[in-house]
Amino acid sequence: MKLNKYSGRITEPKSQGASQAMLLGVGLSEEDLSKPQVGISSVWYEGNTCNMHLLNLFEAVKEGVRQVGLVPFRFNTIGVSDGISMGTRGMSFSLQSRDLIADSIETVMSAQWYDANISIPGCDKNVSFKLH
Repeated sequence: MKLNKYSGRITEPKSQGASQAMLLGVGLSEEDLSKPQVGISSVWYEGNTCNMHLLNLFEAVKEGVRQVGLVPFRFNTIGVSDGISMGTRGMSFSLQSRDLIADSIETVMSAQWYDANISIPGCDKNVSFKLH
């Protein structure tokens, strides 16, 4: 089974030279272009105690992906804390943020042709988007 089934669509054909140049520009080697690419998504941000530690987890996951011979690419999405916005109009954004999170992960994964995704949630409100 070909592990770079999706990323191979931009890393293998000569017609995708611009895509390959962009990937080489972010530090990939020619050898890396033949490896599967893994998108690592997270709701990391500094404004919430549930999410602020996720940057360290991001780095650990990224290193683990690299150690097994895959190419990791880290990206963020939004995170909303109803714990902070509790009792205010801001609390109404907690549930709709789930769809935004799921949509943003799907958008990056599809547009960048990543072969796999590892998602790192932070709070109960942003765990369920991983289950869509």
